Amino acid sequence: MTVTTNAVPVLSSLYQQSVADYWNAEENPVNLRLGEVDGLYHHHYGIGDVDWSVLDGPAETREQRVVKELHRLESTQAETLVAHLGPLRPEHRVLDAGSGRGGSSFLANLRTGCQVDGVSISESQVAFANQQAKERGVDDKVRFHFRNMLDTGFPTGDFQAIWNNESTMYVELSLLFAEHSRLLRRGGRYVCITGCYNDAYGLPSRAISQINAHYICDIHSRSTYFKELAAHRLVPVSVVDLTAATIPYWELRARTHLATGIEDAFLEAYKSGSFQYLLIAADRV
Repeated sequence: MTVTTNAVPVLSSLYQQSVADYWNAEENPVNLRLGEVDGLYHHHYGIGDVDWSVLDGPAETREQRVVKELHRLESTQAETLVAHLGPLRPEHRVLDAGSGRGGSSFLANLRTGCQVDGVSISESQVAFANQQAKERGVDDKVRFHFRNMLDTGFPTGDFQAIWNNESTMYVELSLLFAEHSRLLRRGGRYVCITGCYNDAYGLPSRAISQINAHYICDIHSRSTYFKELAAHRLVPVSVVDLTAATIPYWELRARTHLATGIEDAFLEAYKSGSFQYLLIAADRV
C-alpha cells in the first residue's frame, strides 16, 4: 500500500510500510514508561555511568528507581546530541529526521528556543508528538509531520541543523544524505548518533543480524557513513565513539523488568568490537 499526503508519496515501498506498521503498533514499556518520568519520550538508548544502587533497597520501589535511572541515561544521550548541533538561536529552524514521539525535538527547543520540525513515517507517533507539543505549549515552535525523511518536501536550504538519532539504519545513506545536504544551508550542522558495524571485523556479526531482525532495520558499516557524508558535501568536524559509554545502559537494562530480549545481542556485539555506537557531527560545505 502506498500512503500519500498532499499528493506526495510517504510510504513508497513494502519495506517502508513494514517499518511504519512496526512503529505504529509499538507500545514498548521501555519507551513509554521512561517518557512518563518527565514527559520527554525518547526512542533511543542511553549513555553514562550507571547508579547501580537502583537495584538495591525496597523491592516495592525498585521498578520506579530503575525507570528513572534508565530515563536519566537516555536523556544524557539526547543532551549530548543537542550539544553538538552548534550555536542555535530562536530564529533558526532545525529538523529531527525520524522524530519518534518527539523527545529530542522538545529538548532542542527547550535548550535553544529554536523552531523544530520532526518527520516520521509513523502516523501514530506523529499524532502523539503533536499532542505532546500542544500540552507543553510549544506547538507554535515544535511541529511534527507525516513525511519521509528521504523526500521531506521542505524548501532547499531552510535548516540550520538536522539530526538523526538512531534512525539512519532504516534508509539508504546515499539518499538520506542527499536530502540532508539539500535542506541544510551552507555552514549548517548535521549530527547523527547511530550503531554501525565495524568494517575491520568483516561482515556483520551474528549478534548484529539479530538486532537487524528484531528492529526490522539494516545496520550500515562505519565506512559507509563517512563515504556518503563526503559524497554529499557533509564534512565531519567531530566523531565520538560512545561504545564504552553505552554498555552500562545495556547491562542495567538486561537486569530489569524492562528487558526486551535483545540486550544480550547488543552487549555481545559491543563487547566483541564488531559493533560501535558513534556520534558524528558534520558541517555542510
